[in-house]
Amino acid sequence: MGQQHDIYYVPSKSQWPIVAAVVMFLTVFGAAHWLNADPDETGFGKTLLLIGFVGILCMFFGWFRSVIHESMAGSYNTQVDRSFRMGMMWFIFSEVMFFGAFFGALFYIRMFSVPWLGGYGHGVLTHQYLWSDYAASWGAGGGNGPAHVGGAFQTVAPWGLPLLNTLILLSSSVTVTIAHHALKAGHRGKVLAFLGFTVLLGASFLFCQAHEYMEAYKELNLTLGSGVYGCTFFMLTGFHGLHVTLGTIMLAIIWLRVLAGHFSKEHHFGFEAVAWYWHFVDVVWLGLFMFVYIL
Repeated sequence: MGQQHDIYYVPSKSQWPIVAAVVMFLTVFGAAHWLNADPDETGFGKTLLLIGFVGILCMFFGWFRSVIHESMAGSYNTQVDRSFRMGMMWFIFSEVMFFGAFFGALFYIRMFSVPWLGGYGHGVLTHQYLWSDYAASWGAGGGNGPAHVGGAFQTVAPWGLPLLNTLILLSSSVTVTIAHHALKAGHRGKVLAFLGFTVLLGASFLFCQAHEYMEAYKELNLTLGSGVYGCTFFMLTGFHGLHVTLGTIMLAIIWLRVLAGHFSKEHHFGFEAVAWYWHFVDVVWLGLFMFVYIL
């Protein structure tokens, strides 16, 4: 156990940081070997990737278990709570920068690269000598690449599953907010109900997105190989889907902790941190819906 001082809590020595470093190295090394090895030699990389992934799950479970036990034991004071909040804020800021890079790539391609290849502005010579028959249009036209790379494809209509997923995520923001207010009011049953609704809504979003991906591949011929449009579409929506998956898992864990009576009206930062993350995921989706599907 750690030591409680007047100003701060000094945790005891822990094996989890070194475990985290080892399993993350195995994961990245295995993934790199799998992607770059010859087709007949991919087994080694896949094995390392699987070991590293399982190790990461075990590390998260063990490390979070230790932190939860320290929190339930009353070891954390106001300063520790403040540091947790600052840490979560910086983490969400890093996520903003992560998605900002992908949105920046999307805007650069659409606002500069596509017009230049079409002969506009500084791209007159580029159009004339590099790709004279290029049509400067975004989507199934200009985004398809030279010689129709990936074959003809169609874009995903925004007013079907994407609109439904938007409504689902907006509803989930409402339910998690209601659950948060219920927790501060001490209504644990209401917290469990609305937090459970939030988990179900997150799972519903993922189900709809999986259906959308299958439809895009089978009926629209929209894949990662469908030119720059396919790449940006699946990179942005895929990474967002990964974040929704992680957020849904975290919400489910918080639901189990509420069921076990881990939070009080005054001390429930674990709940708040996951709620912040979920609201961030919702805001990112609104940007995706606007700039990827509609515009």
